[in-house]
Amino acid sequence: MFMYEKKLQYPVKIKNTSPKLASVIISQYGGPDGELGAAMRYLSQRYAMPYPELKALLTDIGTEELGHMEMVAAIVHQLTRSLTEEQIRTAGFDTYFVDHTTGIYPQFASGYPWSASTMQSTGDILADLTEDLAAEQKARLTYDNILRLSDDPDVNDVIRFLREREIVHFQRFGEAIRLAKERMDQKNVYFVNPAFDAPKKS
Repeated sequence: MFMYEKKLQYPVKIKNTSPKLASVIISQYGGPDGELGAAMRYLSQRYAMPYPELKALLTDIGTEELGHMEMVAAIVHQLTRSLTEEQIRTAGFDTYFVDHTTGIYPQFASGYPWSASTMQSTGDILADLTEDLAAEQKARLTYDNILRLSDDPDVNDVIRFLREREIVHFQRFGEAIRLAKERMDQKNVYFVNPAFDAPKKS
């Protein structure tokens, strides 16, 4: 059960429209390393996590990623409000507009729709946490790329906040891997999975 506070984690107040910028930022809503995949990944992986504090970490970060989806959606919405037909044509926003008008739709910057194939939930503690570490690093890289393309200070302010959260999540997952290894069988180089490979009773 979630307690929903009706405000964004960080304010999004963008003065200028820019459908061209919106068409790349949408990738952090539903792109290969975006917030939708992150939320689904962590909130799915939590069920196979045998350690309560790491299950709580996955729940907390997964829930925060839902909030980041809201923020990215708010950015895209504000960048595409009150567009003229000329802006739609000249910004290359026409292909998105034909399918979705200015609705928010989870897709890559290239136009490919979000797919669960961009995320994994294996039930193996180290496989999942290692994927999570890489996912946060890739999300940080995507935000860096957006900052390289954006000249809007209102957009950049929010993107920098989101980028910093990816760094914090990366650090937390690094700590989670260390904690998990301490609890697992360190004599086994493969670190047996206690959620599945429990010792057999004779």
